[in-house]
Amino acid sequence: MTGKRDDSTIRVTYRLEIPALPGASLEKMAEKIASDQSTGTFTELPGETEEVRARCAARVVAVQPLESTDQPGFPRPEDPPGTHYLRGDVTIAFPLEAVGTDIAALMTITVGGVYSARGLSGVRVMDFDLPSAWACHPGPQFGIAGSRRLMDVAQGPMIASIIKPSLGLTPADTAQVVRELCEAGVDFIKDDEKLMSPGYSPLADRVAAIMPVIEDHQQKTGKRVLYAFGISSADPDVMMRNHDLVHAAGGAAAVVNINSVGYGGMSFLRKRSALCLHAHRNGWDILTRHPALGMEFRAYQKIWRLLGVDQFQVNGIAAKYWEPDDSFVRSFGDCLTPIFSEADCALPVVCSGQWGGQAPETFRRTGGRLDLMYLGGGGIHGHPMGARAGVTAIRQAWEAAEAGIALADYAGTRPELAASLARFAR
Repeated sequence: MTGKRDDSTIRVTYRLEIPALPGASLEKMAEKIASDQSTGTFTELPGETEEVRARCAARVVAVQPLESTDQPGFPRPEDPPGTHYLRGDVTIAFPLEAVGTDIAALMTITVGGVYSARGLSGVRVMDFDLPSAWACHPGPQFGIAGSRRLMDVAQGPMIASIIKPSLGLTPADTAQVVRELCEAGVDFIKDDEKLMSPGYSPLADRVAAIMPVIEDHQQKTGKRVLYAFGISSADPDVMMRNHDLVHAAGGAAAVVNINSVGYGGMSFLRKRSALCLHAHRNGWDILTRHPALGMEFRAYQKIWRLLGVDQFQVNGIAAKYWEPDDSFVRSFGDCLTPIFSEADCALPVVCSGQWGGQAPETFRRTGGRLDLMYLGGGGIHGHPMGARAGVTAIRQAWEAAEAGIALADYAGTRPELAASLARFAR
């Protein structure tokens, strides 16, 4: 959303789709949603006075028609054959007094009930425009500047890797992979999001095996690699004990599966956390994969940033998953767009099947911005010359991207990049 912030309202933009039946319009549907989600119901109420409406009723402030369609976003077998469907973005203003600054209230009033409205063939939450009162939430503790400080990377992309295989390694096996990655020259290493505290690798044992490797590498080289341990739990007390275990051992970062721990779990953790919180958004696809339903990342990520995530995984160019490149580019930009100030931006983590080959397009599509973490798993571990060469090849690819030199030309005198191109190019 653009324009001057209205500090008296919370403005939510929805992408609506409705069948173009007699008497139907986007304006009427928007008004119905505004009423149903604030003071009104299906009939007139004696208690819904003008005073009540003035204080608490939501109101439609904008309707922007979009191109219509001949196919409904989700099934509507009751519609007559040949029905046309109207689409548009509508913005509804909810009085701050009626919602407050609680995230559960926001999600209940402005999001939860909207999907159940009768007469829709599509509804998607596109954005929240939040008043200044919402700056009461803590936001990132480390963010971009703090992440750079913890990794001692003053400029340029932060090069990272992930433990592979994702599952199955014992703590001793994992420590050996960590040693190899540290020696390879990464800035950051993380547990796979699926790795929390399984029987074969309890978190306590993993921390005890890995942290001495981190300390030893720092003693030898002066470089302290930032390691993020998976601490997620549906029980906030357990998650906090996991946090304390990592922090007591000298760890400085954690992987948090944000959808699994929920808003309350994240709030509980952030208020007590001394760790840099690396957000994995697994499960977000449920909210966004259907274009006529769910929630746009632009809206989704604002809530998690306010709750305090420091780093946010956003997939990448030519990702191994379903997400189109355009969606990644939008997500990357969303993380770097302030809500209230630059301090509440989260470090975008470019991931999912990344190797050096995507660096030039990533650099071009994201406007040459280098406040990013570039996370390679198989692109590092699977390099034919080993992990060290995998990291070197990614750094060489980013050098080429910044210099505007074609990778094939840059690889002419750089065997690591050349081997990477031969192995992964497709």
